Amino acid sequence: MSTNPALVLDDAAQDLLFREARTANTFSAEPVTDEQMQAVYDLLKYAPTAMNQQPLRIVLVRSDEGKARLLPLLMEGNRAKTESAPLTAILAADLDFHEHLPKVFPHFPGARDMFAGNEEMRVASAIQNATLQAGYFTLAVRAAGLSAGPMTGFDADGVSKEFFPDGNGRALVIVNLGKPGENAWFPRSPRLDYDEVVTTV
Repeated sequence: MSTNPALVLDDAAQDLLFREARTANTFSAEPVTDEQMQAVYDLLKYAPTAMNQQPLRIVLVRSDEGKARLLPLLMEGNRAKTESAPLTAILAADLDFHEHLPKVFPHFPGARDMFAGNEEMRVASAIQNATLQAGYFTLAVRAAGLSAGPMTGFDADGVSKEFFPDGNGRALVIVNLGKPGENAWFPRSPRLDYDEVVTTV
C-alpha cells in the first residue's frame, strides 16, 4: 500500500526501485545467475522506445578473460569495483537497429528504409533510445533484488571497438551488478527540489 495517494505503487516497491536504491561500489561474492539476467531482460523489454526500436544491446562480462579486456578501458577509479563485481554489463546502442524494424514495427513497412537512408537520424535515435533503455535496465536490476553500479567513466570508443568489433555497437554505460558488499554505499548526496526542476507553461 502507498502512503502517498498520488502513487499507486506500494511503498516497498517505491523504496526498492527509487528511495532506498543506491549505486553500489563494492559487491559480495554471491554470483549473478543467467536466470536473473533473463528475468531482468524480460522486464525491461516491455518498456517503451520510439517506434519500438529497442536498440539496446548488452554484453555480459563474467569471465576473467572478459574482465581483463575491459579493465584497462575504465577510468582508474572504476577498475577495482569492476574487478570485484560478479557480473558487469556493457550497455550499447545498436546503430543498425533499423534492420529489426520489419519485425518490431511491422505496421509501418517504410520504417527500415526511412532510417537506412538517414545515418544522422539513425545514430541519434539509436543513442537516445538505448540510453532510455539503460535507465529501464537499472530499474529492472533493482526489481531482481540486485544492486547496480552504473558508470560512464570509461573509454567509450575503446570499449565499442573491443566488444562490438563489427562497428555497429556504440558503448554508452557500464553497469556492475551483484549483491552489495562491505561499505558499498557513499553517503547519499542531496537531490534537487521539485521547484528547482519543474516548470509549467
